[in-house]
Parts: sequence; C-alpha cells; structure tokens
Amino acid sequence: MKKYSITYDWKCITEREWHIRKVNTSEFKGHLAVLDIKKVSESQIWKYNGKDLTVCDNNYQWLIMLPENDFYCITAMMNEKREMQVCYIDMIAGQGCDEDGVPYYYDLYLDLVVYPDGTIIVDDRDELDAALESGDITRQQFDLALATSDKLQKGLLHNMEEWKQFIYKMHNATQSLQKER
Repeated sequence: MKKYSITYDWKCITEREWHIRKVNTSEFKGHLAVLDIKKVSESQIWKYNGKDLTVCDNNYQWLIMLPENDFYCITAMMNEKREMQVCYIDMIAGQGCDEDGVPYYYDLYLDLVVYPDGTIIVDDRDELDAALESGDITRQQFDLALATSDKLQKGLLHNMEEWKQFIYKMHNATQSLQKER
C-alpha cells in the first residue's frame, strides 16, 4: 500500500505546514521532514501503560525520517514542548518521490511503536500475516518486514538513550529547513 511521508491520511489534522529536504550527512542519508500540526479537529490519544498519551494535537510536530536504501520510515511524534511522545516505525518495501518531490513508501503492514521509556511494541503482525495470506504481499516482502524489524530492534533501537539522542539531533537539524513545495 502506497503511503506519503507527510501523512495525508490523518483526517483529524485540519491545518498543517510541512518542510522537507533530502539530506546526506554522516549520521543520516535520505529524506527528513517536519510536519507542523497547526490545528486538529480532535486530539488523538493512545493508551499506554494505563495512561492517556496524546500523539496528535494542536501545535504538535512530527519528525519524519525516510532513510535512503533502507526499508523503514520513522515518525517521531513530539508535543507542543517538542518532547518525544512516541516513535512509530513503518516497515516498508520501497520508496520514491512524487512529481512534487513528496516522498512516499510502500507499507508492509508491520510496525514498531517505540516509547521514550524504552518499551518497543511490535504492532500489526496480524495484518502482515493476513497480507501474505491474501496475496497482498509476497513471501519475500513478508520476510523483509520481519528482518527489518529485527535489525532495528538489535541495532538502532538497542540503546534507548542513544536512540533518543539521535531523534533529538535529527529534530534539531530540521529547525533550519525551508519549506520546499
């Protein structure tokens, strides 16, 4: 399923502004984007450890990272104080850019939800299994989703303090982005 990195599918976001740029640094190569969520019709609240966790609200900001030549897309959801609330990582089959330069990717259903306390939840495994069974994805894509999830958990997500530092460093790097659309 084709998805855009700027998350047009969140219908609750009624006013947004985004900035995007392709970067090539020693720490990250690919597309970095910031979605400034100006206004929402309804706050989006997830339950976590018996508490409400707001992931989308007025004046929130999402950092979106789509690394080149890799098979995942990171969305770091930040509150109005720019504190990370949660990171949502989509496993993907491939990526590209449309004629307006907006990055997109082909979602492989499987996701990782990463909380600041270090908890990692593998999400939508049932959707991945169903997609294979229905023929929406191939066995190779199924295996790619599982291998990418495993690689992230053993690598980039292995040290939660380093992970958070990386997210905040990439977020700080986006503050100078100029709107490119």
